[in-house]
Amino acid sequence: MLTNEQVASFHKNGFVKGGQVLDDEQVEQLRHELDLVMSGQSVKKPVLNRNMLEGSELDMNMEQSKKVVQIVNIWMASDAFLNHAANAKMCEEVAQLARTNTLRIWHDQIQYKPPVTGGPTRWHQDHPAWPIIQPADLVSAWVALDDATIDNGAMWMVPESHTWGNHDKFLTSTDDFKPVHRKPELLPDHASIEAVPFEIKKGHVGYHHCMTWHGSHDNRSERKRRAIAVHYMPGHTRYEPTGQHPMEAFIEVQAEERLIGDTFPVVFERNATVVQNG
Repeated sequence: MLTNEQVASFHKNGFVKGGQVLDDEQVEQLRHELDLVMSGQSVKKPVLNRNMLEGSELDMNMEQSKKVVQIVNIWMASDAFLNHAANAKMCEEVAQLARTNTLRIWHDQIQYKPPVTGGPTRWHQDHPAWPIIQPADLVSAWVALDDATIDNGAMWMVPESHTWGNHDKFLTSTDDFKPVHRKPELLPDHASIEAVPFEIKKGHVGYHHCMTWHGSHDNRSERKRRAIAVHYMPGHTRYEPTGQHPMEAFIEVQAEERLIGDTFPVVFERNATVVQNG
């Protein structure tokens, strides 16, 4: 459970660090599973595997320059990652932050920045990239599979930005990666765009709101930066399509209905036990 201070910090700033959710053995298991999926050796496949910097499908060749490998719904290819998404401590804490009794997986996302060649992830907000679900109150749990430091491409966050509305299309950056709003007159008068680093230790978790501005530098180090983010939906999340998203092909409900189904499994229900695989 998170402390009252941690919960208050999340609601004020839009992000907060949790504690350790994976021990070294569990981290190694997920790293191994990731290697199997990336090498094409897993029996099942994820929904999407691409280089975020090009928007192109990958052939799993990790020698391409300046890339950020994104794998969507690796839980569909690996029971170990499904069990991770149902991590009891993590789900309990997300439910605290989301103020909900039920959590479903919206989708998960591997983000891998290779040593030296790992590129930046632009400043953005998550929910505007998900134009088929409402309301904008999802919470993400970002778990480091390597120490995420400033040198190897840790995320940076802009405090309180989750309260400013949808500004994703106006976000850009300076040459040294400081966040910039192209039309600052659209921001609230009190808005202060000051990014802070969000370094996460291996096996530890950081939580962020789906409207929080965040981004990450290149990986300038000789170390990998691997992470698994699980984006969780409260039980009241609805299917409201106003754009396109890769997960839409898996949706079986009608517009305006709560988003449920086998592809969006319940991983937490207060006062209930969710059965894990494996």
